Amino acid sequence: MGSFFSKTMDENLKKQQEFMLKTQQLAMERQMAMQNEMRERQMAMMIAKSRDFFWYWITFDSLVSTGLLVGAFKRKKYALLLPLIPLTFVTTYQWDLAYGPKIERMRAMADRIIDDEHSLLDLPHGLPSFSSIESARLDQKKDEPYKSGHDIFL
Repeated sequence: MGSFFSKTMDENLKKQQEFMLKTQQLAMERQMAMQNEMRERQMAMMIAKSRDFFWYWITFDSLVSTGLLVGAFKRKKYALLLPLIPLTFVTTYQWDLAYGPKIERMRAMADRIIDDEHSLLDLPHGLPSFSSIESARLDQKKDEPYKSGHDIFL
């Protein structure tokens, strides 16, 4: 009779473990989907921000370029056109970031770094473990009485 109960308990335990595993897997999949959606939203916000800034920059660049061109041709001082060179580079960069393939190039570069230069991504002193975090917390807790002790004498 005891073996009947133990078999039933073992079966129930096994079913419960399978259920917990499926539940954890479903929760992990949902969490990954949520994180991916948040990443997509952040990327969309970054692109929208760069496009918005691009239009402000174009307005500024147009006004400055017009002023420099008018001033250079009126005064016959063509050296006034020199600031247009860096302005053109900045405008081209902003256009590339807002509407060009810069994001795809950045993504490809990130993929290359992950594949070929993975050591650059390592954390100093490696990944933190539970024991290292716990020992740092205990050390900090141990030092707290000494830090607040000087307040008594002030």
